[in-house]
Amino acid sequence: MTSGTPDLVALWQRFTDWLGAHAPADLATLRPGCADGELGRPADGLGFAVHDDMAATLELHDGVVARRASTEPGAFLLGYGLLDVDGILEAHRDLVATVEDAREEGEEDLVVGRTADIRWVPLARNICGDLLFVDHRPQHAGEIGEMSFGDPEYRMLWPRMDLMLVDLCEALEKRTPVTCVPRIPRLHEGRMLEWPVAAR
Repeated sequence: MTSGTPDLVALWQRFTDWLGAHAPADLATLRPGCADGELGRPADGLGFAVHDDMAATLELHDGVVARRASTEPGAFLLGYGLLDVDGILEAHRDLVATVEDAREEGEEDLVVGRTADIRWVPLARNICGDLLFVDHRPQHAGEIGEMSFGDPEYRMLWPRMDLMLVDLCEALEKRTPVTCVPRIPRLHEGRMLEWPVAAR
């Protein structure tokens, strides 16, 4: 962490405090943190240790209650719902399968590190299946990326999770766009967040 930047626990608390005051239905979808015995499961399933930021997040919140429709709460992270451990491993298996298929078809250069990578660990998923992920490639470790199906390249949104949370908290508190996306927070029925694209 850089000097002057709050730690992840404090930032998640700031974020969830805002949800509690303004978007209670979203807050209610958050699951408790992983039990001690569950914290090793991601590494066992992935084959490598998760980044400290992801481990800290799972200790606080093991994802959200799964959404069945776009009208349900829980997509408070830029329109994405936090994944629990099972969801993380399932979504990662899909990325691995995509990479393996590309290698078999001789299209590795078009896919690996562009639309899928075995070192991308899904953090959150939207109703369409698009992902926010924590990059675990050595030269990109800890970056927050967005992978949308149909796009030819992923987008790096933030270099670290703490910076993501600072931007999100400031956007919520000031009702201003998150400029790197760009999306702006909006309350729906006084109970849940939406993140429509900000007008340019």
